[in-house]
Amino acid sequence: MRVPLSWLREYVDLPAGETGRDVQAKLVAAGLEVETVEQLGAGLKGPLVVGQVLAIEELEGFKKPIRYCQVDVGQAGGTSQAEGSGGGTGEPQNIVCGATNFAVGDKVVVALPGAELPGGFAISARKTYGKTSEGMICSAGELGMADDHDGIIVLPPEYEPGTDAIELLELVDDVLDIAVTPDRGYCLSMRGIARETAIAYGLPLRDPALLDVPAPNSHGYPVKVADTVGCDRFTARTVTGLDPEAHSPIWLQRRLQKAGMRPVSLAVDVTNYVMLELGQPLHAYDRTRVNGAIGVRRAEQGEKLTTLDGTQRVLDAEDLVITDESGPIGLAGVMGGADTEIADAAADPETGQVKGTTEVVIEAAHFSPVSIARTARRHKLSSEASRRFERGVDPEATSAAAQRTVDLLVLLAGGTAEAGVTEIISPSAPHTITLPADHPDRVAGVTYGRETVVRRLQQIGCDVYGADDLTVTVPSWRPDLTDPNDLAEEVIRLEGYENLPSTLPRPPAGRGLTSRQRLHRRVGRALAGAGYVEALNYPFIGEEVLDQFGLAADDGRRDLVHLVNPLSDTEPALRTTLLPGLLAALRRNVGRGEHDVALFETGLIFRATGGEPPAVVLPVDHRPSDEEIAALNASLPRQPRRAAVVLAGAREQAGWWGKGTPVSWADAVEAGRIVAREAGVELIVRQDQQDPWHPGRCAALLAVVDGEEILVGNAGELHPRVTKALGLPERTCAMEIELDHLERAGTGVVEAPHVSTFPVATQDVALVVDTSVAAADVEAALREGAGDLLESVRLFDVFTGEQLGEGKKSLAYALRFRAPDRTLTAEEIAASRDAAVAVAAERTGATLRGA
Repeated sequence: MRVPLSWLREYVDLPAGETGRDVQAKLVAAGLEVETVEQLGAGLKGPLVVGQVLAIEELEGFKKPIRYCQVDVGQAGGTSQAEGSGGGTGEPQNIVCGATNFAVGDKVVVALPGAELPGGFAISARKTYGKTSEGMICSAGELGMADDHDGIIVLPPEYEPGTDAIELLELVDDVLDIAVTPDRGYCLSMRGIARETAIAYGLPLRDPALLDVPAPNSHGYPVKVADTVGCDRFTARTVTGLDPEAHSPIWLQRRLQKAGMRPVSLAVDVTNYVMLELGQPLHAYDRTRVNGAIGVRRAEQGEKLTTLDGTQRVLDAEDLVITDESGPIGLAGVMGGADTEIADAAADPETGQVKGTTEVVIEAAHFSPVSIARTARRHKLSSEASRRFERGVDPEATSAAAQRTVDLLVLLAGGTAEAGVTEIISPSAPHTITLPADHPDRVAGVTYGRETVVRRLQQIGCDVYGADDLTVTVPSWRPDLTDPNDLAEEVIRLEGYENLPSTLPRPPAGRGLTSRQRLHRRVGRALAGAGYVEALNYPFIGEEVLDQFGLAADDGRRDLVHLVNPLSDTEPALRTTLLPGLLAALRRNVGRGEHDVALFETGLIFRATGGEPPAVVLPVDHRPSDEEIAALNASLPRQPRRAAVVLAGAREQAGWWGKGTPVSWADAVEAGRIVAREAGVELIVRQDQQDPWHPGRCAALLAVVDGEEILVGNAGELHPRVTKALGLPERTCAMEIELDHLERAGTGVVEAPHVSTFPVATQDVALVVDTSVAAADVEAALREGAGDLLESVRLFDVFTGEQLGEGKKSLAYALRFRAPDRTLTAEEIAASRDAAVAVAAERTGATLRGA
């Protein structure tokens, strides 16, 4: 909400020297967020006057139209007269101008030599286009009034040449830009800001809504409200005999411009002005275009309406619409319809007579905030009216706003207010709140006392009765005040948040992180230490990415949990895997020139089982019971925690030290091992086929849980079809693993390895097995057979060839033996090695290569 200080002074008698910065400090202390104070006209200096164009000479021979104008600037122009005569000669000024939107006789704004325009642009007499220009004819953009630089300002004819244009156009002013929070809808009006300013300064308020309003009668324009829930008040007034050539006066246009609105036409400008002044949105209908009685109802599904922005909208059955006998003529509280809009004044080409709207019906209504908010979001159509209605508008201001609009139209357009007044009101009792007088004291920890509490509540418009227990009637313009804590907040903010004592809370001693939280942190640190960068992605996906992954129709990752109100129509569901978000982040990085990328993410995925019960609706007037909370949790989908990584490019850069190393499926597998080690789990790795990985370069990551091997994740290189569909680099690798399974499989305690001071003995063995035998099975047999002296086992070579025979492969392992308390003898090393080979032979049919 933009608030011109000059307009604010109409309602509050601020001290003469008070600036916008001073008012800003007061309002901020009262709890309003004043973002900026714009100083209009900063650096502007006169003389800046009204001039009348006497003659225009078109200059030829230039690429653009150039006009040499003679302008009467009153007593402001010319050289000084003889001594004792006083004032200027009043001689016309000759000015070169490139604009063509004015004619002889028009009144314009002239900056004379010695003036300075905003931005430090000094005006002087200078020769240009072969003529001497004695000033400048100004546009709105050059004066800082608007962004329009196309044409100069043409003023109404009633202003005399020589009139001070700085004062006339109110070019010097302070404008406060206030960010109004959703609970303070009353501050989206000059009336609301003026009330807060008056309270902050301790000054009386001249309420612009205190008008003499005629009583409703049966002679008004017919109105039928079919939905009294969506519209509980509707006031209609009619004004006839409007002058179609009447224009908004300068003061009205300038106030709209300072408030951030564009002047359109007199009738529209008046409704916008009253909305800014009182906070009540209004709409003016061309009476000749309205067919019969005005109605308020819910739309029929599929009805169509063309709104003022020229867009045809298909209406929903929940939309509240304004109608006449022909159908919808407006989207209630959001935007009017094009069929009944105010017609611009235009001359009839045959008769030359100016035609336009001469009769209007004024609508001032109060609509349900929820209904308006849903309609505006449904049609993606936010307007000044909808912003106010969805935050709460004073329902009792409708008649005053309609009266103010009628008065301005009669005053400015020469219209006549018809005696008929239509007012439809659904009865409702004022909202009252009961609270102890010391409730604000207990909330703030400060003793205010009953008198202070009552005074502050009365200042915001409440009626207060009672002694120890107060009965407070909330004013109609404050729908946000619903319970005692709201009233306490009002007292505290008006007394000053800065006056609250600074005391630190004393929370109860915690029990530290849970084992689940510690695992989560350890995994993140381990992956970061291994060179991965954490990426936090939105947990939303669409069906398209699952198609690009090549997932089968019965794949569990296609059982999506769809959102009722998604942020994006292309991603309407919760993720069932972490990979889409990570791969999208990798693609963005590669597209920005980062070709060597390693990213990781830890977080929840969402898997629907189909057996979840319907969600219960929790109460809003009291805390839900434990049973209700449990029932709500039971309706949620399963949400396992996962960790995932994606890699592309080079694992080691090339340089003078040698060739680089590209990432491979083995790096993705190692990332899974890094994660598992943080849970105290040694992974079992087997070959697998799982989308979206390459069928020949995909590993299944298994762990032993409750004595049984279970799949905890997959790792490997992505299928070429997937990388092409997603626009990823070739040989992109990925890993995804479930942390909940690892936590169950682990011991919960990660112990630092014991480092023996005794020497290590390394023995290499090459075992020949069938190609169907998994290397993980051979490794497990070697570990079991070698016993406690085996420190580690590592597969360092896999070989296949004709000399081994068809269906055979050679697996070469490095066995490291070490004792914690002694140096091993050759006999002990040989015995452990032979025992390991024996168990491998028994379990997997392995034979020593070359034996």
